[in-house]
Amino acid sequence: MSVKLETPRLILRQWRDADIDPWAEMNADPRVMEFFPALYDRARAEETAASMRGEIERDGYGFWAVEIKASGAFAGMIGLNEITYDIPVHPKCEVGWRLAFDAWGHGYATEGARAALQFAFDTLGWPEVVAFTAALNQRSRRVMDRLGMVRDPDADFDHPRLKEGDALRRHVLYRIRRERAGGGVNTLA
Repeated sequence: MSVKLETPRLILRQWRDADIDPWAEMNADPRVMEFFPALYDRARAEETAASMRGEIERDGYGFWAVEIKASGAFAGMIGLNEITYDIPVHPKCEVGWRLAFDAWGHGYATEGARAALQFAFDTLGWPEVVAFTAALNQRSRRVMDRLGMVRDPDADFDHPRLKEGDALRRHVLYRIRRERAGGGVNTLA
């Protein structure tokens, strides 16, 4: 059973077939993918959407599709992930987001990530959640700040999936513990 989260303006939900086209479009947008190693082609977009859908089916949560309540429009993804690949991050519980360019500047990343964090703490019982991004990514870092996350400079790292000399290789790590998280989410089965 997958969980759906609802905030005042957003629904974080399981992926639908209709989400694939806008997901592929946003992942081919250089503005959205500025701090990722490469744009996604259609096959990679389909692969990542299928993977996120499968994780939600298996675990009940993951990187949910984001729907704007007022319009029903797909806006990107926000959610939680248990990191399975080898990076020097502990705990291996992260919150993350990626929104279409048209969804920027409305506070959706903060609103949706706050709901995901509340679910992580209240439902999953995670005591701490991390977020990380390329050191150059000031927009995501501002979201982390608005969420009440605290940067842990001693835990910054060079991402092992990026080559030495890549401007995106250096990553910053932010943390938040259960006691720092706020409320404001309805969890719907």
